Amino acid sequence: MINAVGRDIPEEILEITGKEPFQGNFYKDDKSTVMRGPTIRPVMNNQKSKLVANIREALIKCEAHDGMTVSFHHHFRDGDLIVNMVMKEIHDMGFRNITICATSLGKAHDPLVPMIEDGTITGIESSGVRGKIGEAISQGKLKGLAVMRSHGGRVRALATGEAHVDIAFIGAPTADDYGNLRGIGGKADCGVLSYAIVDGNHADHCVAITDCLVPYPNFPAHISQTKVDYVCVVDEIGVPSKIASGAAKPTTDQRKLLMAQYCTDVVVNTPWFKDGFSYQTGVGGASIASTQYLAEIMRERNIHMGFGVGGLTKAMCQLLDDGMARVMLDVQDFDLDAVHNLKNVNHHRIPAGVYANPLNKGAVVNKLDYVVLASLEVDVHFNCNVVVGSDGMITGAQGGHPDTAQGAKCAIVICPLLQGRIPAICTDVTTVTTPGESIDVVVTDYGVAVNPARQDILQALKEADCVPLKTIEELRDIAYSIVGEPEKVEFEDRIVGIIEARDGTIMDVVRQIKDIEQPTVYRRKTAKRKAGGTAASRSSRAK
Repeated sequence: MINAVGRDIPEEILEITGKEPFQGNFYKDDKSTVMRGPTIRPVMNNQKSKLVANIREALIKCEAHDGMTVSFHHHFRDGDLIVNMVMKEIHDMGFRNITICATSLGKAHDPLVPMIEDGTITGIESSGVRGKIGEAISQGKLKGLAVMRSHGGRVRALATGEAHVDIAFIGAPTADDYGNLRGIGGKADCGVLSYAIVDGNHADHCVAITDCLVPYPNFPAHISQTKVDYVCVVDEIGVPSKIASGAAKPTTDQRKLLMAQYCTDVVVNTPWFKDGFSYQTGVGGASIASTQYLAEIMRERNIHMGFGVGGLTKAMCQLLDDGMARVMLDVQDFDLDAVHNLKNVNHHRIPAGVYANPLNKGAVVNKLDYVVLASLEVDVHFNCNVVVGSDGMITGAQGGHPDTAQGAKCAIVICPLLQGRIPAICTDVTTVTTPGESIDVVVTDYGVAVNPARQDILQALKEADCVPLKTIEELRDIAYSIVGEPEKVEFEDRIVGIIEARDGTIMDVVRQIKDIEQPTVYRRKTAKRKAGGTAASRSSRAK
């Protein structure tokens, strides 16, 4: 079945997932939605302790079983130790057919690949994956489908019950013995725990893992004791120096600086750049440079930002400290400067659902004037690909890309014309993750293209005569004239993953890369096998 971005979604996938093909950004706007609550096991006995000796005890108490779904958050980024720690215990206990429902998975989680190969892990739900896990999925090693959702889409899936988490594991820099969790005050501060709030709200069991147990009450709590079943203390939950992304640094690359200047020129010459405007930018060098350029113009014109939002960096927090922004709304900290900035009383934590859930009564992204994003590929329909590389390998994550692009009045994508020797502006992207109807402006080092649907923006930029305007087709043709038109990536028939739209419909499918022999198989539910059982049966499974 052909969806609204022209992608053929096989009937088999629609039947397996029970989903519909993507039918446009506002297909489910103003339609009633039923939310799902978690299974609650009340704690009324004031003598009951939530502390457990180790992760294995937590798994047993949470009735771990074959076929369960466990969830994790990625606020520790490349410094995360929680996922591998928990999954090793699950593997050692002999559980199989596990689905991981994570906010994101990266290179820190490469050790999970053998668990994919041996059937311990058969399903992955995430905003995307990087590193060897992405390669394993692309090569067909995951027995089930990988489901990739935006940050807002993940909240929607958990809140509606479409995705059901049996046990959520929340890494907390500080925790008390009753489960009040904070992202600061410990040895591995990550700043906020925004992505994990929905897990606490909707998982059947919630286990906090900390390396810094503090006296009760650990207030103000970022996640409340009312959401947490058990608290486990370990030696180390994360590596602070690796929490900050390597990309979260200013750039000296002249090409990126040129794109940053073009991006800034687009912002300041469009109608929403006025006192009180709202803004979100990414973590790439060009995006950070654009924020710095924008700050200079804001000072010159005495224009102040009403609010900034998103994954925050030093550059955004500097606007707050300098009085150039009224407030910052934080769902993730990309560098330690942003973590430390939380002491500013106008730096506010918000849950991921408040930030981007499309099926609530209005997310923060809907109030954005500008968002500045990156992309691996953009096609002549303005569709963006941020998940699958030009070689067909899964190598990225949706994150908040589709959420903010749809919500903002002006969604700007910064994308170099060429990624190495590969055209980033092309006829058709490898995989659609954000639909072209959400993208308003594409900024490259060879010129700026405006979506024809946004004649208001095009007219404003023409009148300002501030950037070299080109059509998206002209940019593609320039790219092809330099390196030639690349051959299309060859895939097998087997579908290894789906790209969900924000509303849960299917935006695109991801197929197995060519020349990898794997059977066509999708995950099937198995009977639950509880963690309790007899000591002998548990010992047998561990072997």
